[in-house]
Amino acid sequence: MASPTSAADARAWLERHQIKLVLAQFVDIHGSAKAKAVPAEHLRMVLEEGAGFAAFAIWGMGMGPEGADYMAVGDPSTLAPMPWLPGYARIACDGHVKGAPYALCSRVALKRQLAELAGEGLTLYTGIEPEFMLLKRGADGALAPADGTDTLEKPCYDYKGLARSSAVLEAIVDAVKPAGLDVYQIDHEDANGQFEVNFTYGDALSSADRLVFFKMAASEIARAHGLIASFMPKPFSDRTGTGTHFHLSLGSATSKNVFHDDSDRHGLGLSQTGYHFLGGLLKHARALAAICAPTVNSYKRLVVGRALSGATWAPAYIAYGDNNRTATVRVPYGRLELRLPDGSCNPYLATAAILAAGMDGIRNRIDPGPPINENLYEWTPAKLAAHGIGLLPQTLGEALDALEADTVVRAGIGEALAAEFVRLKRMEWIEYSRHVSEWERERYVEFF
Repeated sequence: MASPTSAADARAWLERHQIKLVLAQFVDIHGSAKAKAVPAEHLRMVLEEGAGFAAFAIWGMGMGPEGADYMAVGDPSTLAPMPWLPGYARIACDGHVKGAPYALCSRVALKRQLAELAGEGLTLYTGIEPEFMLLKRGADGALAPADGTDTLEKPCYDYKGLARSSAVLEAIVDAVKPAGLDVYQIDHEDANGQFEVNFTYGDALSSADRLVFFKMAASEIARAHGLIASFMPKPFSDRTGTGTHFHLSLGSATSKNVFHDDSDRHGLGLSQTGYHFLGGLLKHARALAAICAPTVNSYKRLVVGRALSGATWAPAYIAYGDNNRTATVRVPYGRLELRLPDGSCNPYLATAAILAAGMDGIRNRIDPGPPINENLYEWTPAKLAAHGIGLLPQTLGEALDALEADTVVRAGIGEALAAEFVRLKRMEWIEYSRHVSEWERERYVEFF
């Protein structure tokens, strides 16, 4: 039985799935799952008034200890059993304060953007590709790939690496299917211990809900196997980072994909609308970096250079191409793949920002220029400048400067939410900048 679409049939769904407790779940500003366990007989409370939380205890809600309660109001269509917690179900929630949707809830911010889009007769579809690493801690506490034999310098698609982690990967896939994730492939990615589990695309809100559910499942199932499922963008300096690529398309009443056009003179299968959306992504790419790559560690991934395998697989250049994985946007015929987001992004916030940037491109008919189908890692700074190709921010501080200067992206996620995001991330950047690392001590303690 599919998840219920209203409160009326929620009770039958709970009984059918033998659910005792429902996790009223939402995310904080970082995209981390937060929840309360609610006995099934009290689900109506979650659907109507919401489960109550102290807003001051949650990252990014913009309230002090004297603030109003944050009420998590459940969306019945997201009810899904949690096989790794028998008798539990998850329901995704919107934040409400004083009886109204709360602007600093990122799911609310995305729904506002999607409602505006629907008013124009359009629907945003996304396919999100979560990469993650399976790690373990040694006796000394050091992190390493879970499979000690996963040591190839070029391990992408390695059969042995995939086979030797199959038990935990299979358990993750079995756990997420009941939540509507249609998993269609699993592969070993380019770093040791790194995997990707792909599920089919859907409307943007459902995709974001499913990604959060996937992370919840992966982290706890890995833990049950004595491992860590890490979505950290760059755990190891000499290995490929962890991306979360967003595939994007728009649908309308007359076209399932308004980005698709076989007559495209560049041969990329893109319509003029698709090119304009792409133009918006590139114009606002530096501000999008703050939302899509929101941690200090993110900028260890978005670097110019190579990994041991021969490439970082992460974009550094604000450009697009056919199958060009060195550019910010890849065009896999008739749709767009934004390669900027990483495993630390809040999918609701990232989707809202991406949509705002793309729609600005459509409304202002922004031309992205010609595609670049060369290895941009090998271009000199002079050649990049001659082609008008900019560089993505190389630090979180630089990205936050770009976000603060970008009125379109800030308005897209909401000014109050943008201000709170920048405030928290500035604190993170300052804290990191003041941190004295072991590298510094080793280099400087007796240097002078």
